[in-house]
Amino acid sequence: MESILERTPEIPDTRTGPPFMAGERESLEAWLEFYRFTLPIKVGGLTPEQLCRRAVPPSKLTVVGIVRHLSDVERYWFSNVVAGSTEPARYKAEDPDADFNGITESCALADIAAYGDELVHVRELAAVVDDLDAPLPGLRRGQEVNLRWVYTHMIEEYARHLGHLDLLRECVDGTAGY
Repeated sequence: MESILERTPEIPDTRTGPPFMAGERESLEAWLEFYRFTLPIKVGGLTPEQLCRRAVPPSKLTVVGIVRHLSDVERYWFSNVVAGSTEPARYKAEDPDADFNGITESCALADIAAYGDELVHVRELAAVVDDLDAPLPGLRRGQEVNLRWVYTHMIEEYARHLGHLDLLRECVDGTAGY
C-alpha cells in the first residue's frame, strides 16, 4: 500500500464561488483565489508518475508541468512586476521551457509543494498594493501595468490552464473536471 507521501494529498472540494455582489478588488481577488484553490483539488491524489505523464503525445504538457508553469507565472507577476524585484524564475531561469521540460518523478511532489510556497509569498506582495490603478514598480515588456491588469491576466491564465488540467487529468486517471 502506498503512503500519503507517494502521491499528492486529495483535497476536499470546499470551494465557494466568488461573491455575486462585491467591489472590484474583492471580486478580482476572489476569482483569483477561487482558481488558485482549484488547482490543488485537480491534482489531488496523483502519484509522481501520473503527475509527470505526458497524456497527450506529442505535447509536452503534464500535470506537474502546468503547476510548475503557474508557480513561475505567479513569481514573475507578483515578485517582479507587482513588487519590482528581480527574482529569477524558479524553473525557467536557464531554459524558457523548463517548466515543461525538466520534470522528474523524484521532484514532482516537491514541485507541487513549491507552488503552495510561492502563493504564500505572492499574496503578501499583492496585499501591500493599495491602489488597483497605480502603476506598479515592475514593467511588462517595457510598459507600465497596474494591479487590476495583473489580476485580470492571472484569472485568464488560471482559467486556461485549469482547462488543460481537466483534459490531462481525464487522460491520466479518468477523473473528469470539476
